[in-house]
Amino acid sequence: MKRRSFFRKTSTALVGVGLTTSSFANTSKRKIKKPVKVCATIDQQEVFFYAEVIHESIKVVHIADTHLFKDDERGIPYQEFSNRMAKAYNQTTHFKTGKNTNPEEAFEQTLAFAKEVNADVITLIGDIFSFPSEAAIEWVLAKLKNTGIPYIYIAGNHDWHYEGMEGTLEFLRDKWIEKRLLPLYQGNHPLMAAYDIKGIRFLAIDNSTYQISEAQLSFFEEQVDSGMPLVLLVHIPMYAPGKKMVFGCGNPHWGAATDRNFELERRPKWPEGGHTQTTLNFHKKVFTAPNLLGIFTGHVHRNSIEIIKGKPQIVADDNASGGYLDVNFLPMDEKDKKLIL
Repeated sequence: MKRRSFFRKTSTALVGVGLTTSSFANTSKRKIKKPVKVCATIDQQEVFFYAEVIHESIKVVHIADTHLFKDDERGIPYQEFSNRMAKAYNQTTHFKTGKNTNPEEAFEQTLAFAKEVNADVITLIGDIFSFPSEAAIEWVLAKLKNTGIPYIYIAGNHDWHYEGMEGTLEFLRDKWIEKRLLPLYQGNHPLMAAYDIKGIRFLAIDNSTYQISEAQLSFFEEQVDSGMPLVLLVHIPMYAPGKKMVFGCGNPHWGAATDRNFELERRPKWPEGGHTQTTLNFHKKVFTAPNLLGIFTGHVHRNSIEIIKGKPQIVADDNASGGYLDVNFLPMDEKDKKLIL
Protein backbone atom coordinates (compact mmCIF):
# COMPACT_ATOMS: atom_id res chain seq x y z
CA MET A 1 0.00 0.00 0.00
CA LYS A 2 1.39 3.37 -0.98
CA ARG A 3 1.61 6.04 1.71
CA ARG A 4 -1.70 7.92 2.11
CA SER A 5 -3.49 5.87 -0.56
CA PHE A 6 -6.24 4.90 1.86
CA PHE A 7 -6.70 8.53 2.95
CA ARG A 8 -7.94 9.45 -0.54
CA LYS A 9 -11.02 7.25 -0.19
CA THR A 10 -14.08 8.35 1.78
CA SER A 11 -16.26 5.50 3.00
CA THR A 12 -19.60 6.14 4.68
CA ALA A 13 -20.53 2.64 5.81
CA LEU A 14 -19.46 0.57 8.75
CA VAL A 15 -18.51 -2.92 7.66
CA GLY A 16 -20.05 -5.10 10.32
CA VAL A 17 -23.18 -5.36 12.42
CA GLY A 18 -25.70 -2.64 12.95
CA LEU A 19 -24.56 0.33 10.86
CA THR A 20 -25.31 0.58 7.16
CA THR A 21 -25.88 3.18 4.47
CA SER A 22 -29.48 2.06 3.93
CA SER A 23 -30.89 5.41 4.98
CA PHE A 24 -28.67 7.37 2.58
CA ALA A 25 -31.10 6.73 -0.26
CA ASN A 26 -33.92 8.40 1.68
CA THR A 27 -32.19 11.57 2.84
CA SER A 28 -34.55 13.84 0.92
CA LYS A 29 -37.47 12.65 3.07
CA ARG A 30 -35.74 13.76 6.24
CA LYS A 31 -33.98 16.85 4.93
CA ILE A 32 -33.89 19.65 7.48
CA LYS A 33 -34.75 23.02 5.97
CA LYS A 34 -34.67 25.12 9.15
CA PRO A 35 -32.47 25.01 12.27
CA VAL A 36 -33.28 22.02 14.44
CA LYS A 37 -34.28 22.77 18.02
CA VAL A 38 -32.69 20.53 20.64
CA CYS A 39 -33.34 19.92 24.31
CA ALA A 40 -30.25 18.44 25.98
CA THR A 41 -29.88 17.52 29.63
CA ILE A 42 -26.98 15.99 31.53
CA ASP A 43 -26.84 14.31 34.93
CA GLN A 44 -23.28 13.22 35.73
CA GLN A 45 -22.46 10.72 32.94
CA GLU A 46 -26.05 10.42 31.67
CA VAL A 47 -26.92 12.57 28.66
CA PHE A 48 -30.37 12.97 27.08
CA PHE A 49 -31.01 14.57 23.69
CA TYR A 50 -34.56 15.34 22.57
CA ALA A 51 -35.51 16.77 19.16
CA GLU A 52 -38.42 16.54 16.77
CA VAL A 53 -36.10 15.00 14.15
CA ILE A 54 -35.33 12.02 16.42
CA HIS A 55 -37.82 9.29 15.55
CA GLU A 56 -36.30 6.27 17.31
CA SER A 57 -34.38 5.98 20.56
CA ILE A 58 -30.62 5.55 20.18
CA LYS A 59 -28.34 4.46 23.04
CA VAL A 60 -24.67 5.47 22.71
CA VAL A 61 -21.86 4.61 25.11
CA HIS A 62 -19.19 7.23 24.53
CA ILE A 63 -15.57 6.51 25.52
CA ALA A 64 -12.53 8.79 25.36
CA ASP A 65 -9.06 8.84 26.91
CA THR A 66 -8.63 5.29 28.18
CA HIS A 67 -4.85 5.59 27.72
CA LEU A 68 -4.11 1.89 27.53
CA PHE A 69 -0.40 1.18 27.89
CA LYS A 70 -0.41 -2.60 27.38
CA ASP A 71 2.68 -3.72 25.43
CA ASP A 72 4.81 -6.78 24.71
CA GLU A 73 8.15 -7.69 23.16
CA ARG A 74 7.12 -6.09 19.87
CA GLY A 75 7.21 -2.74 21.61
CA ILE A 76 10.78 -3.06 22.89
CA PRO A 77 12.35 -1.28 19.86
CA TYR A 78 10.07 1.71 20.54
CA GLN A 79 10.56 2.07 24.29
CA GLU A 80 12.61 5.26 23.95
CA PHE A 81 9.46 6.80 22.42
CA SER A 82 6.84 5.16 24.67
CA ASN A 83 8.57 5.19 28.06
CA ARG A 84 6.91 8.28 29.57
CA MET A 85 3.35 7.47 28.54
CA ALA A 86 3.80 3.81 29.49
CA LYS A 87 4.03 4.98 33.10
CA ALA A 88 1.47 7.78 33.01
CA TYR A 89 -1.75 5.87 33.82
CA ASN A 90 -0.64 2.63 35.47
CA GLN A 91 -3.02 3.28 38.36
CA THR A 92 -5.91 5.73 38.47
CA THR A 93 -8.69 6.70 40.86
CA HIS A 94 -12.20 5.77 39.78
CA PHE A 95 -14.27 8.89 39.10
CA LYS A 96 -17.28 7.52 41.03
CA THR A 97 -16.04 5.20 43.75
CA GLY A 98 -12.71 6.86 44.54
CA LYS A 99 -11.11 3.40 44.58
CA ASN A 100 -7.94 2.44 42.73
CA THR A 101 -8.45 1.24 39.17
CA ASN A 102 -6.52 1.10 35.90
CA PRO A 103 -7.25 1.65 32.20
CA GLU A 104 -7.80 -2.02 31.32
CA GLU A 105 -10.25 -2.56 34.17
CA ALA A 106 -12.08 0.69 33.39
CA PHE A 107 -12.39 -0.16 29.70
CA GLU A 108 -13.73 -3.64 30.40
CA GLN A 109 -16.26 -2.28 32.89
CA THR A 110 -17.47 0.28 30.36
CA LEU A 111 -17.90 -2.37 27.66
CA ALA A 112 -19.80 -4.52 30.16
CA PHE A 113 -22.12 -1.58 30.80
CA ALA A 114 -22.65 -1.15 27.04
CA LYS A 115 -23.72 -4.80 26.81
CA GLU A 116 -25.93 -4.50 29.88
CA VAL A 117 -27.87 -1.54 28.44
CA ASN A 118 -27.92 -3.01 24.91
CA ALA A 119 -26.20 0.00 23.36
CA ASP A 120 -26.77 0.68 19.68
CA VAL A 121 -23.18 1.85 19.22
CA ILE A 122 -19.97 2.46 21.15
CA THR A 123 -18.11 5.63 20.19
CA LEU A 124 -14.35 5.56 20.81
CA ILE A 125 -13.22 9.14 20.45
CA GLY A 126 -9.46 9.16 20.78
CA ASP A 127 -6.60 8.49 23.17
CA ILE A 128 -7.84 4.98 23.73
CA PHE A 129 -4.11 4.22 23.63
CA SER A 130 -1.21 6.11 25.18
CA PHE A 131 0.92 5.17 22.16
CA PRO A 132 0.33 2.85 19.17
CA SER A 133 1.14 -0.44 20.86
CA GLU A 134 0.31 -3.53 18.81
CA ALA A 135 -0.58 -5.48 21.94
CA ALA A 136 -3.02 -2.82 23.17
CA ILE A 137 -4.68 -2.43 19.77
CA GLU A 138 -5.15 -6.18 19.39
CA TRP A 139 -6.57 -6.37 22.94
CA VAL A 140 -9.12 -3.64 22.21
CA LEU A 141 -10.16 -5.19 18.90
CA ALA A 142 -10.79 -8.52 20.65
CA LYS A 143 -12.76 -6.90 23.48
CA LEU A 144 -14.91 -4.92 21.04
CA LYS A 145 -15.60 -8.02 18.94
CA ASN A 146 -16.76 -9.89 22.04
CA THR A 147 -19.40 -7.26 22.80
CA GLY A 148 -21.16 -7.77 19.48
CA ILE A 149 -21.94 -4.04 19.50
CA PRO A 150 -21.11 -1.79 16.52
CA TYR A 151 -18.48 0.85 17.21
CA ILE A 152 -17.04 4.02 15.73
CA TYR A 153 -13.39 4.93 16.27
CA ILE A 154 -11.37 8.06 15.59
CA ALA A 155 -7.84 8.75 16.80
CA GLY A 156 -6.66 11.11 19.49
CA ASN A 157 -3.31 12.85 19.68
CA HIS A 158 -1.74 10.03 21.75
CA ASP A 159 -3.09 7.06 19.76
CA TRP A 160 -0.53 7.55 17.00
CA HIS A 161 2.18 9.48 18.90
CA TYR A 162 5.53 7.92 19.78
CA GLU A 163 7.14 10.78 21.69
CA GLY A 164 10.36 12.05 20.14
CA MET A 165 9.93 10.29 16.82
CA GLU A 166 10.88 12.54 13.92
CA GLY A 167 8.27 13.85 11.53
CA THR A 168 5.40 16.29 11.32
CA LEU A 169 2.23 15.53 13.24
CA GLU A 170 0.38 14.83 9.99
CA PHE A 171 3.10 12.47 8.74
CA LEU A 172 3.25 10.55 12.01
CA ARG A 173 -0.54 10.30 12.21
CA ASP A 174 -0.72 8.87 8.70
CA LYS A 175 2.18 6.50 9.34
CA TRP A 176 0.85 4.92 12.53
CA ILE A 177 -2.74 4.81 11.38
CA GLU A 178 -1.58 2.78 8.41
CA LYS A 179 0.88 0.59 10.35
CA ARG A 180 -1.17 -0.06 13.53
CA LEU A 181 -4.57 1.60 13.89
CA LEU A 182 -6.12 0.83 10.51
CA PRO A 183 -8.14 -2.27 11.60
CA LEU A 184 -10.10 -0.12 14.05
CA TYR A 185 -11.65 1.83 11.16
CA GLN A 186 -13.20 -1.31 9.65
CA GLY A 187 -12.69 -0.16 6.07
CA ASN A 188 -13.78 3.43 6.63
CA HIS A 189 -11.81 6.59 5.97
CA PRO A 190 -9.63 7.22 9.06
CA LEU A 191 -9.92 11.01 8.96
CA MET A 192 -13.60 11.49 8.08
CA ALA A 193 -16.51 9.11 7.88
CA ALA A 194 -20.28 9.15 8.32
CA TYR A 195 -22.39 6.48 10.03
CA ASP A 196 -26.19 6.33 9.86
CA ILE A 197 -28.00 5.04 12.94
CA LYS A 198 -31.81 5.08 13.00
CA GLY A 199 -32.09 8.27 10.98
CA ILE A 200 -29.27 10.18 12.69
CA ARG A 201 -25.93 10.62 10.92
CA PHE A 202 -22.83 10.46 13.15
CA LEU A 203 -19.77 12.20 11.71
CA ALA A 204 -16.34 11.04 12.90
CA ILE A 205 -13.76 13.70 12.01
CA ASP A 206 -10.14 13.37 13.15
CA ASN A 207 -8.82 16.65 14.60
CA SER A 208 -6.04 15.00 16.61
CA THR A 209 -3.44 17.41 15.20
CA TYR A 210 -5.67 20.30 16.40
CA GLN A 211 -6.18 21.21 12.74
CA ILE A 212 -8.76 20.46 10.06
CA SER A 213 -7.85 19.81 6.42
CA GLU A 214 -9.60 21.22 3.37
CA ALA A 215 -10.88 17.71 2.55
CA GLN A 216 -12.39 17.39 6.01
CA LEU A 217 -14.04 20.80 5.77
CA SER A 218 -15.51 19.89 2.38
CA PHE A 219 -16.73 16.59 3.80
CA PHE A 220 -18.46 18.36 6.67
CA GLU A 221 -20.06 20.89 4.32
CA GLU A 222 -21.39 18.04 2.16
CA GLN A 223 -22.94 16.40 5.22
CA VAL A 224 -24.59 19.66 6.25
CA ASP A 225 -25.96 20.02 2.72
CA SER A 226 -27.46 16.51 2.95
CA GLY A 227 -30.02 17.84 5.41
CA MET A 228 -29.69 14.75 7.61
CA PRO A 229 -29.73 15.26 11.41
CA LEU A 230 -26.04 15.24 12.38
CA VAL A 231 -23.96 14.47 15.46
CA LEU A 232 -20.26 15.42 15.36
CA LEU A 233 -17.59 13.25 17.00
CA VAL A 234 -14.13 14.80 17.49
CA HIS A 235 -11.35 14.13 19.97
CA ILE A 236 -10.19 17.69 20.69
CA PRO A 237 -13.04 19.95 21.84
CA MET A 238 -14.14 22.87 19.76
CA TYR A 239 -13.07 26.24 21.15
CA ALA A 240 -15.49 27.91 23.56
CA PRO A 241 -14.88 31.29 25.23
CA GLY A 242 -13.50 31.02 28.75
CA LYS A 243 -12.14 27.50 28.30
CA LYS A 244 -8.49 26.49 28.54
CA MET A 245 -6.14 25.84 25.63
CA VAL A 246 -7.08 22.14 25.54
CA PHE A 247 -10.28 23.32 23.88
CA GLY A 248 -8.01 23.79 20.93
CA CYS A 249 -9.88 23.20 17.69
CA GLY A 250 -10.64 26.62 16.25
CA ASN A 251 -9.13 28.37 19.26
CA PRO A 252 -7.94 31.87 18.21
CA HIS A 253 -5.23 31.74 20.90
CA TRP A 254 -3.78 28.40 19.74
CA GLY A 255 -0.22 28.56 18.41
CA ALA A 256 3.47 28.63 19.28
CA ALA A 257 3.08 31.31 21.94
CA THR A 258 0.65 29.16 23.96
CA ASP A 259 2.26 25.74 23.45
CA ARG A 260 3.50 24.75 26.90
CA ASN A 261 3.92 20.99 26.41
CA PHE A 262 5.85 20.47 23.18
CA GLU A 263 9.10 19.73 25.02
CA LEU A 264 7.44 17.35 27.50
CA GLU A 265 5.62 15.50 24.71
CA ARG A 266 8.67 15.70 22.41
CA ARG A 267 6.72 16.83 19.38
CA PRO A 268 6.90 19.76 16.94
CA LYS A 269 5.82 23.08 18.38
CA TRP A 270 2.47 24.42 17.29
CA PRO A 271 2.80 26.84 14.34
CA GLU A 272 3.70 30.48 14.89
CA GLY A 273 0.70 31.64 12.90
CA GLY A 274 -1.79 29.53 14.82
CA HIS A 275 -4.65 27.76 13.10
CA THR A 276 -5.11 27.60 9.37
CA GLN A 277 -8.05 29.55 8.00
CA THR A 278 -9.57 26.18 7.08
CA THR A 279 -9.65 25.16 10.74
CA LEU A 280 -11.22 28.47 11.74
CA ASN A 281 -13.78 28.08 8.95
CA PHE A 282 -14.62 24.60 10.22
CA HIS A 283 -15.34 25.99 13.68
CA LYS A 284 -17.71 28.55 12.18
CA LYS A 285 -19.43 25.95 9.97
CA VAL A 286 -19.97 23.59 12.91
CA PHE A 287 -21.79 26.14 15.03
CA THR A 288 -23.90 27.48 12.18
CA ALA A 289 -24.95 24.08 10.77
CA PRO A 290 -28.76 24.04 10.98
CA ASN A 291 -29.00 20.25 11.16
CA LEU A 292 -26.30 19.64 13.80
CA LEU A 293 -27.76 18.26 17.03
CA GLY A 294 -24.54 18.45 19.04
CA ILE A 295 -20.85 17.63 19.45
CA PHE A 296 -19.33 14.85 21.57
CA THR A 297 -15.65 14.92 22.41
CA GLY A 298 -12.91 14.12 24.96
CA HIS A 299 -9.23 15.04 25.43
CA VAL A 300 -9.77 17.23 28.51
CA HIS A 301 -10.17 14.41 31.08
CA ARG A 302 -13.04 16.31 32.66
CA ASN A 303 -16.76 16.26 31.98
CA SER A 304 -18.24 19.55 30.77
CA ILE A 305 -20.90 21.07 28.55
CA GLU A 306 -20.56 24.19 26.43
CA ILE A 307 -23.37 25.76 24.41
CA ILE A 308 -22.44 27.93 21.43
CA LYS A 309 -25.19 29.38 19.25
CA GLY A 310 -27.55 26.85 20.78
CA LYS A 311 -25.31 23.90 19.87
CA PRO A 312 -24.33 21.74 22.88
CA GLN A 313 -20.81 20.34 23.07
CA ILE A 314 -20.42 17.60 25.66
CA VAL A 315 -16.98 16.50 26.84
CA ALA A 316 -16.47 13.08 28.43
CA ASP A 317 -14.47 12.40 31.57
CA ASP A 318 -11.45 10.17 30.96
CA ASN A 319 -12.14 6.46 30.68
CA ALA A 320 -8.74 5.77 32.33
CA SER A 321 -10.54 6.76 35.54
CA GLY A 322 -13.72 4.88 34.63
CA GLY A 323 -15.43 7.83 32.94
CA TYR A 324 -17.81 7.47 30.03
CA LEU A 325 -21.03 9.01 28.72
CA ASP A 326 -24.35 7.17 28.61
CA VAL A 327 -25.97 9.08 25.76
CA ASN A 328 -29.65 8.75 24.89
CA PHE A 329 -31.23 10.24 21.78
CA LEU A 330 -34.98 10.17 22.33
CA PRO A 331 -38.11 11.18 20.43
CA MET A 332 -39.83 14.17 21.94
CA ASP A 333 -43.15 13.75 23.72
CA GLU A 334 -45.99 15.70 22.09
CA LYS A 335 -46.49 17.76 25.25
CA ASP A 336 -42.77 18.58 25.47
CA LYS A 337 -42.68 19.75 21.85
CA LYS A 338 -44.68 22.76 22.92
CA LEU A 339 -41.83 23.80 25.21
CA ILE A 340 -39.25 24.36 22.47
CA LEU A 341 -41.07 24.42 19.12
